[in-house]
Amino acid sequence: MEKILLKTLGLALAVSFFSEISCAVKPADTKNTDMKNLKTNEFPALPYAYDALEPYIDARTVEIHYDRHHRAYFTNFVNAIKGTPFENSSLEKIFAEVSGAGDAVRNNGGGFFNHVFYWEGLGKGSAKPSAELAAAITKAFGSFDKFKEILSNSAKTRFGSGWGWLYMTPDKNLAVASTPNQDNPLMDISPVRGIPLLTIDVWEHAYYLKYQNKRADYVDAIWNVVNWDVVNSRYREAIK
Repeated sequence: MEKILLKTLGLALAVSFFSEISCAVKPADTKNTDMKNLKTNEFPALPYAYDALEPYIDARTVEIHYDRHHRAYFTNFVNAIKGTPFENSSLEKIFAEVSGAGDAVRNNGGGFFNHVFYWEGLGKGSAKPSAELAAAITKAFGSFDKFKEILSNSAKTRFGSGWGWLYMTPDKNLAVASTPNQDNPLMDISPVRGIPLLTIDVWEHAYYLKYQNKRADYVDAIWNVVNWDVVNSRYREAIK
């Protein structure tokens, strides 16, 4: 009986150990990190390990979010454009014409891109915006703290599933809004149009394991892992 218990305990410890290791493993690198270079037939890897956003976003949530939800959007998107005029098009072109592409392309293409954009905007990097971006934020919102409050509220109050966005309008000003489901400011059907700079995913699968129904706590916590190096770079490209 003692031997059986020891074997059972050993197996349990082994499962626990390898489970923890799997959450810390960084997937294979890829260079498809922005819309211009994002290929519609390749699924990009995370730019960090599953546990890189701890303790604000737990490793298990990142693993499930990325490897199940995000991957499913990618797979369904590839299937949706297969054999259509969009099969060899860039995401930029697809989004510019998505009103005529059908719901499968709109929803899954948005889900594919939005998640890539979300992951890239998180991680370790500069803890604050560049002087150039900070000045633009102050001009648009009054202060950095006010900007955080506005974007946070936009994400927290999005009814149902969707995204909160910081984006640049066509007249080169910064603005904040939210979109439902998997829509984004690049889509021709979106009432919010512009170049996205930062997004907050407020689908429940982004936070429910750790925060349950406390979306507001998740939104407040995510500011601790915004990678401003990436957001600064996006702003420099957009302002051109």
